Amino acid sequence: MSESPTDSTTASTSERDPKDLRRVTLTRDSVGRYTARNDRGGSITLSSGTDELSPVELLLAGIAGCTAVDVDTVTTRRAEPEQFEIEVTADKVKDEHGNHLQDIEVRFRVRFPEGDGGDAAREMLPKLVKRSHDEWCTVSRTVEMGTPVTTTVE
Repeated sequence: MSESPTDSTTASTSERDPKDLRRVTLTRDSVGRYTARNDRGGSITLSSGTDELSPVELLLAGIAGCTAVDVDTVTTRRAEPEQFEIEVTADKVKDEHGNHLQDIEVRFRVRFPEGDGGDAAREMLPKLVKRSHDEWCTVSRTVEMGTPVTTTVE
């Protein structure tokens, strides 16, 4: 069975439904320092060798942020967390495959208050973390699936 040409998994950028397209544009500010902007006007500065986040750290932050939204949105309906922290670690290696990350780990440190709401949030937390990892978090799902990256020079 063939897929339709408008299917977002097979369509070129110009054929995709605009609501499915995600885009950032990166511009050079100075040597080793860049600003990434999205179509909504948000921006973040990144660099290498400074106190600012590096591209690798932004990837890890993307994993943390994506799964945080998934989990926090639902648990907060039951109780406001007293602590909500996600730590993502990975080993950067250089081997026959080039530079890459391995052993990415995501650790949730979430605490809810005592009471019925906190109990409900605590009970659902492990299930939500699993659903985020297995289904919802676009960032970590993309990393795990190994999506190809195409580059062009214009």
